[in-house]
Amino acid sequence: MPNQKKSIIKTFFKKHFRRLEGFLFYLKTFLSPRQFIYLACFLVGISSALAVIVLKTFAHWVYVFAQYVDSILHLPYSNSTLPIIGIVLTAWVIKKFLDGSIEKGTSQIMYAVAKRSGIMPRKQMYAQIITSSLTVGMGGSAGLESPITITGAAFGSNFAQNYRLSYKDRTLLLACGVAAGIAAAFNAPIAGVLFAIEVVLMDVSITAFIPIMISSATGAIVSTVLLKEDILLTFSRQIEFDYHNLPFYLLLGVASGFVSINYARTFRRIEHFFARMRMGAIRKAFFGACILAILIFFFPTLFGEGYSSIKMLSSMNPEQILDNTVLQKFKDNTWILLLFVGATMLIKVYATSITLGSGGNGGNFAPSLFVGSYLGFFVASFVNMFGYFKLPVSNFTMVGMAGILSGLFHAPLTAIFLIAEITSGYSLMIPLMIVSSISFAISKRYEPYSFDIKNMADKGDVFTDDRDRNILSGITISRLIQSPIQTLTLKPSLEELTEKIAGYHQMLFPVVDDQNHLLGIIEFDEIKTYLFNPYKIKFTTVKDVMRAPKEIVNYDETADTIMEKFEKSKADYLAVVKNKEVIGIISKNALLESYREKLKNMIID
Repeated sequence: MPNQKKSIIKTFFKKHFRRLEGFLFYLKTFLSPRQFIYLACFLVGISSALAVIVLKTFAHWVYVFAQYVDSILHLPYSNSTLPIIGIVLTAWVIKKFLDGSIEKGTSQIMYAVAKRSGIMPRKQMYAQIITSSLTVGMGGSAGLESPITITGAAFGSNFAQNYRLSYKDRTLLLACGVAAGIAAAFNAPIAGVLFAIEVVLMDVSITAFIPIMISSATGAIVSTVLLKEDILLTFSRQIEFDYHNLPFYLLLGVASGFVSINYARTFRRIEHFFARMRMGAIRKAFFGACILAILIFFFPTLFGEGYSSIKMLSSMNPEQILDNTVLQKFKDNTWILLLFVGATMLIKVYATSITLGSGGNGGNFAPSLFVGSYLGFFVASFVNMFGYFKLPVSNFTMVGMAGILSGLFHAPLTAIFLIAEITSGYSLMIPLMIVSSISFAISKRYEPYSFDIKNMADKGDVFTDDRDRNILSGITISRLIQSPIQTLTLKPSLEELTEKIAGYHQMLFPVVDDQNHLLGIIEFDEIKTYLFNPYKIKFTTVKDVMRAPKEIVNYDETADTIMEKFEKSKADYLAVVKNKEVIGIISKNALLESYREKLKNMIID
């Protein structure tokens, strides 16, 4: 009977889904392409918002349960054991049901845009929800925003694939899903739009704003209606900006920049440490989770996203974060509280990198807000300790979040408007702009790329703020290589060479040895003068007219480095080698033509 009921339910949903799908195909036939995009971005916005609601609600109630148990035991035992269960379960689910791997981080969205024509795997529509809810929901020290954006992007991408939309529209709907996810997670529609444009899309026209805004607004509305306010990260207590505090905001901006750099580099080191470990997935997850459990035992606020502790720090009673810790009896000691906050701020990166490196799933968006709030609280409280100034601690706590978010993700506009929206006002706009800008400038100076995409950006696998490089990175070089080609040896005379190359429409002739290794090149334009002089043709050898190539292209080089070689050598053709053997030639004109074609297709409108 149970199996029969399951079969009936499955058949019911499948039948109605096909009806809806058929109805949308019908609408597509008489709606204009732009009208159908507006409908699509609305549906993608709803789907992304529902995914946010599932994730956020689950994570919130697990946290409430853990706090309830702690209030009975008066020790953080449950906070320490739940992450072990969650991370091990995540590793097991990935191994058994997701082919042993899952793509993590917003870099995967950018990779899909740059290298996969905006196509994201179908499994990402559910894999991120399941695994991140297990990891973060049960106390893993990471955030849900990265899985949320990947899920939203997967909804948009697969919707576009299902209804056979173009690359431009597919990429646009992918960005719509990202915007809706961020908007729903924070009830911040402007931040959702800016994140999609600032982080995911690098080239976008004004008309593309409308679909993204529709998705973002839809996500925020659904979130407002269905999510309780205590689940969202919101603030109501703030003090107006006082220009006398400007020097301390400048200090917070500088501190945010260097803390962001330290976070990014520490995270990568620990991530690489776990990647090199030769352990099974389950054993690695258990090993990392046990280390995390120890950290959470001493620093319970590392449990989960940490948004509740951020709210505590900005409240009138920040000492509440010492409740249910080994330092609870010192909660009235301001110095102990300050040291606890400072230590937790520095240790957060270890907790997050261990969570994700050992096999858990989540992101660094929430941890960046966590570290930023703790940094802002620490700076303001430390200055206030000396009694000469009275800084508004809650303001610094909130502004600090923008500083770290801007420095880590290189998204200052997103950081500014996100904090402005979740604080329900724009009275902090000036300090938000100052701190975000300084943090971004310092981080950009020492870390050219956002830490989430650094490895991929170095290889040209994702788009950056360099527009030309973005276009060139999308060009498949193997399609531009002219092959097979006529190669020459040192043996024939120029007379024999002339007869040999007469039937080839080839402007560059590589000279090779017996192993097909490149010795030099002969350009047709350089030997034309010899063709009208019988004496020169008869007594000139290949070696006489051959010259060393100014540049050589390796088969696995990216288009941007090849273009640099063309510019440096002033050549129109370059020889291409693979494992030292000549395999073809590449033309500058062919590369530029491919660039122009990509440029036309890349602008999202």
